[in-house]
Amino acid sequence: MRRRLSVADILIILFMLYVIVITLYPFLNILAKSLNDPVDTVKGGIHLYPRAFTLQNYIGLFESGSNLPAAFRMSVLRTVIGTLTGVLCCAMFAFPLSREDFVFRRSFTIILVVTMYIGGGLIPDFLLIRKLGLINNFWVYIIPWLINAFNVVVIRAYIDTIPASLQESARIDGANDIVIFFRIIFPLCKPVLATIALFIAVGQWNSWFDTYLYARGSNALSTLQFELMKVLDSASAMGAQVDIYSEGIRQARRNPEALKMAITIIATVPILLVYPFLQKYFVSGITLGAVKE
Repeated sequence: MRRRLSVADILIILFMLYVIVITLYPFLNILAKSLNDPVDTVKGGIHLYPRAFTLQNYIGLFESGSNLPAAFRMSVLRTVIGTLTGVLCCAMFAFPLSREDFVFRRSFTIILVVTMYIGGGLIPDFLLIRKLGLINNFWVYIIPWLINAFNVVVIRAYIDTIPASLQESARIDGANDIVIFFRIIFPLCKPVLATIALFIAVGQWNSWFDTYLYARGSNALSTLQFELMKVLDSASAMGAQVDIYSEGIRQARRNPEALKMAITIIATVPILLVYPFLQKYFVSGITLGAVKE
């Protein structure tokens, strides 16, 4: 039987529709401006759809004068490699911390948690990176991201929910710790590992400050977010007369707003495409390890 909607139900539906509208509006507004003629955008009044549709903003970005194609490839490369290595290293670190027979379990846990609240600071970090020879080196995007204290704690909490009898049975059958980790623990941790992969991937994709500090001397290591930062910085400093990439996007001199919106869409859409594949693991990966019985 169909239940009639009450006044409360209608109010809740209207409120949720309002939340959806105010959530989607900023993204739709950016998309509309990125697809609008840059000269026409100066007039304002663009909200949900472009008034003078054009793809010139996107075409101009990838012309020969722009470094965006190479920066896009570098962002994808660092995100893929950084996510895979980060998830593996965090899981390998969390596994021994979950073992009650690990002698230094408490000591390493304390050290790990302390790093979540106390950091060395920017200058010591820069000196360490330089001492390791990672300046203008691709691995500066990977090595500092290998271990994250929060991610390790989340994975460890999840592993604690896996019955210890599984490991004991495998050990009786002759499996060592490496086999137990890769054959039993790692497959069973798929939800939390997918969640951590999402955290790392978003962080890697959105990161630009490490490029600014450690890799701005090499155009080959420039990332998409760093190029976006340069465009926004130039547009803020020079206003409507900014010429970001000279001949590559000549119309940007008249209005950099449409250009900024186009770059924002290019930088945002790829990482948004990852969410549908990992969303089903997100809630279970975070909450299951926090439940104790």
